Amino acid sequence: MAERRDVVIIGAGAAGMMCAIAAGGRGRRVLVIDHARAPGEKIRISGGGRCNFTNIHAGPKNFLSANPHFCKSALARYTPRDFLDLVERHGIAWHEKTLGQLFCDRSAKDIIAMLLAEMAAAGAELRLSTPVAAIEHTGAGFRIVTEAGEIEAAALVIATGGKSIPKMGATGFAYRVAEQFGIPVVETRPALVPLTLDPATLAANEDLPGVAVDVAVRHGRTEFREAMLFTHRGLSGPAILQISSYWREGEEIAVAIRPDLDFASVFAAARRENGRQAVQTVLSEHMPKRLAQRLAADLGLDGPLAELSSRRLDALMHRLADWRMRPAGSEGYRTAEVTLGGVDTAALDSRTMAVKAVPGLHFIGEAVDVTGWLGGYNFQWAWASGRAAGESA
Repeated sequence: MAERRDVVIIGAGAAGMMCAIAAGGRGRRVLVIDHARAPGEKIRISGGGRCNFTNIHAGPKNFLSANPHFCKSALARYTPRDFLDLVERHGIAWHEKTLGQLFCDRSAKDIIAMLLAEMAAAGAELRLSTPVAAIEHTGAGFRIVTEAGEIEAAALVIATGGKSIPKMGATGFAYRVAEQFGIPVVETRPALVPLTLDPATLAANEDLPGVAVDVAVRHGRTEFREAMLFTHRGLSGPAILQISSYWREGEEIAVAIRPDLDFASVFAAARRENGRQAVQTVLSEHMPKRLAQRLAADLGLDGPLAELSSRRLDALMHRLADWRMRPAGSEGYRTAEVTLGGVDTAALDSRTMAVKAVPGLHFIGEAVDVTGWLGGYNFQWAWASGRAAGESA
C-alpha cells in the first residue's frame, strides 16, 4: 500500500524546505524527500560557510528570465525583510556586507537548523537518502516511486535545483520531470561561473594568476563594478561571475581597470612631481604591481613618464578604460553557482508556481527559468518561490 500525503516535495534545499514550512503551516500533511544524505547542502557551503542568505536590494531587476515579469509576484509577497524577521526570531546573528549582502555571523548551518526547526514545528516530515525512481500522474494526483516504497500525494513540488555543482549531487532531474509532463525548458547554461581564456592569452598573462583588481566589466549595456581575479584558467571574481550570466561563447567583454580613478589626472600629477619615474611605477601605486608591469610591457612602455608621447599615453588610457577580452568558455557546471534557464515560466502560474496544464504540479527555486545576480539574490528567489508554492499546494 502506498503512503499518502497532501504534499510531497522533492528536494530538501532552500526552496523545498521553505515550501514545506509554508504548506505545513496550512495544516497540509507534508513529506520532503531528497536523494542526499543531508539537507541544504548548497546553503551549507554558500558565502564561504556563512551563507549570504538574502540581499536587501532584491527585486525583479536583479533577475534574468525569458519573462522578466514572472518573478515579481513571489518576490513582492515574500521580501528580504520577511526572511530577515525569521532569522532574527531564531536569534541568528547577522551582518551586512557590500551591496546589501546579508550573511550569518557564525555559520550557514544556523540557517539550515532554523529551517529544520520551522519544518518540524509545521509538522513537515523529512526523508533523506531517498532517490526517486519514477513519478506517475494519477486521477487523484501523483504517485512517487522510491526505493523505500510508493507515496501518493494530491500535490507534487519539484525543488531539485539545476545542474550546478554536480559533485554535491546536482542533476537535471527537474528538467526530466518537465519533459515527462510536456513542459518546455528554456536552454540551460552555467551561470555565476569563472570564464576561461585561450592558451595564447593565458601564456601572455602567465604572471597574473592570483592578482585581483577593482574593475567595471561590461557586456553590451550591462555593467558590474566589483573585483576581478586572474586565475590559472582565466578570469574570476565577483565582477566576472556577474557578467558570465550575460556573456555567450564567441562574444567579447570590456574591462575598465579602477574605474573610480581619473587616470589622466593621475599621470598629469605624476609628470609634474617626477617625470623620470617609469610608467609602471605610477600604475603600481593604484593596482597590483604585477598587473602594472603587465600593462606597461604589453604596450612597450619601458621608458620614463616624461618621454611618453601623447599617442602612447592615449593607448595606455584606452587599455585602462576599455580592455577587450574574448573568453574561450567557462568552467562549466563544476564551479557554476547556479544554472541559467530552466522550466519555462510561460507554463507556470506566477502566484502559485503551479503548472497551468497539470493541476497539483509545481516547480520552484533554481529549477525555474529565474536566475539571480551574485550576492544573495538566488536565495531570496528560493525563499519567495518556495513560499508561493507552499501557500497554494
